[in-house]
Amino acid sequence: MTTVSADPSGSISIPSLRERRRAVLAGRRLSGNVGTETQPGKLFYGILLIVTVMVALGLVMVLSASSIKSVNNGGSAFTMFLRQLMWAFFGVIVALGTYRMPYRAWQRLNKPMLTFVIGLNMLPFSPLGITVNGARAWVEMGPIGFQPSELLKFALIIYLTNNLGRRQRELTDFKRTFRPAVFAWLVAAGIAMAQSDLGAAIVLSGIAFTVLYMAGCPVRWIGVTAVGAALLGLGYVLTSASRLSRWTAFLDIEGNREHTSYQVWQSIISISNGGVLGVGPGAGTSKWGYVPLAHSDFIFTVIAEEFGLFGSTLVIGGFFLLTLFGFVVAMRAPDYSGALLAAGITVWFAVQALINIGGVVGVIPVTGLTLPLISYGGSSLLITLGAAGLLLNVARKVS
Repeated sequence: MTTVSADPSGSISIPSLRERRRAVLAGRRLSGNVGTETQPGKLFYGILLIVTVMVALGLVMVLSASSIKSVNNGGSAFTMFLRQLMWAFFGVIVALGTYRMPYRAWQRLNKPMLTFVIGLNMLPFSPLGITVNGARAWVEMGPIGFQPSELLKFALIIYLTNNLGRRQRELTDFKRTFRPAVFAWLVAAGIAMAQSDLGAAIVLSGIAFTVLYMAGCPVRWIGVTAVGAALLGLGYVLTSASRLSRWTAFLDIEGNREHTSYQVWQSIISISNGGVLGVGPGAGTSKWGYVPLAHSDFIFTVIAEEFGLFGSTLVIGGFFLLTLFGFVVAMRAPDYSGALLAAGITVWFAVQALINIGGVVGVIPVTGLTLPLISYGGSSLLITLGAAGLLLNVARKVS
């Protein structure tokens, strides 16, 4: 928990991240008013506004980007949009649940939840699993298809928050605290890599290392583990010629534009067509088959082409502010559980958005990750809205 104290002016002083870490490493438990209900402040409404705008923009762009594909598949131009709208509706219900349910209650579910989600992630290796874009990370049950690895991110955050939050006095005990946390991360990241979803493994790693740092674990342990993870990831890429070619294609996009970089090359052309103001809503050409997966992984391309620099700035600026507000919430949270939850969710959104946009514009390899809150995909939208509700749950306790 966090010690809160009054300065000479009578205002409330909340310890900084450095003070939290020093207190934890010194073996002191910090105390504070964890259960005090306060009126939501500016941070809460700022995050709520950003999430709402992102989801609304996503719905509009899914309609624009998927209309041609839906018609070509023999349906209405609104088929995929209506499906996304349905998932957005259920996602809002889930977000309301995670917002209203005390986040300490989630901690009591940490082990059953993580165990269940790990079991769910075995389904892609069963006859129900299907391969999409080289990754066997999807499950198809009749008309319903979902990606269980999305739940891994949520479950890992809940587990780490409980494991590290309950053992504040033991964060320098390698066996009791650090090792179980790293083991949970290794299992989650290992499953993602077994599904050929290295992008998800990177996001899971970002979540784990950020939560470990925020909790107060020794930096040297985190650093050694991070270096080991980077070497494992490099080895994973080098063990497959096709995987290596996909991950190095961005180094010569023009030279590989007929094969491994075709999607990115077409994306760059479409983005350049957008200019400053864009070609107008619905008038983009990238969705006409020139950019595969324009409605999901490459939806940023459609935004940049149809709304130009203005639309691109809106999306990138929105994620920047969401990241900023999220970390402010984490550092001002009244207890460690809230701080770790906010940090983990913020890094999740930030890293995934960075990887997606970076791949679309050709500065990093394409990983197949969706753009949070915006891309087409029911499981992604449902889980990210649930995580956003949990972030708002913490934010409402911060003035």
